[in-house]
Amino acid sequence: MTNKSRFVVSPEWLAGRLGQEDMSIVDASWYLPVQERDARAEYRAGHIPGAVFFDLDGITDRSSGLPHMLASPENFAAAVGAMGVSESDTIIVYDGLGLFSGPRVWWNFRVMGADKTYLLDGDLPAWTAAGLPVTDAVSEPSAKSFKPAFDSSVVRDMQAVMAAVEDGSAQIVDARPGGRFTAKDPEPREGMRSGHIPHSRNIPFIDLQDGGRLKDLDALRELFRTAGVDLGRPIITTCGSGVTAATLSLALMSLDHTENTIYDGSWTEWGGTDVTPVATGPA
Repeated sequence: MTNKSRFVVSPEWLAGRLGQEDMSIVDASWYLPVQERDARAEYRAGHIPGAVFFDLDGITDRSSGLPHMLASPENFAAAVGAMGVSESDTIIVYDGLGLFSGPRVWWNFRVMGADKTYLLDGDLPAWTAAGLPVTDAVSEPSAKSFKPAFDSSVVRDMQAVMAAVEDGSAQIVDARPGGRFTAKDPEPREGMRSGHIPHSRNIPFIDLQDGGRLKDLDALRELFRTAGVDLGRPIITTCGSGVTAATLSLALMSLDHTENTIYDGSWTEWGGTDVTPVATGPA
């Protein structure tokens, strides 16, 4: 039995399947302003042959006022269909950093019913390190029909999280760095309070990876155990704005944990208002 997630494929596996008609490759690169990188410009400069660019800030629910919230099924389907992606395709997602924004786009596709969506192990850095080809030719595949089957049960809003805080019906696990969780370090977004959702646990997303690759299953299981998370109970994942929470969900699903959901508004919503309780210090 393999000790790796069933949701990742190797660069060599993908290299042997480039150009297959029923396969879509998606560049999911996205960066924080402090990283001073332009994801779209980097895509144009060099990407895996055949890859299309997924705009994490563009394919979103812009009416919410929060960053990169999950788009409606209709808008998501229209956007990715125009990119040449169908829900029946085998979809391989990668990013330019290594297990950063890729899991969020992987989760977006899966929550919309694209069950054959996977992540490239090690992402673009592993691809280029293996000497595999990149191109600056922008992919222009023919449009396809994407028929969404949205699973709303895996998305949580502020009211649902508040209920979990009050009644303990679900554990809350935060993927932000430890300093932001404890309130030792300030939030990068202006106007955000510091701290964490009461009773939540902290597993920084960076701890889930090793060199940009998702850690093996035994290591992931130990991370949750050490953080005091019971894998036999429901879990709500959260982070700064819903991006790296998906890395926690990826890890949980890899461990066959089925009752995990994402708080889509995450700390941007919770910490951006004064009506929600905030805790500081260690979990």
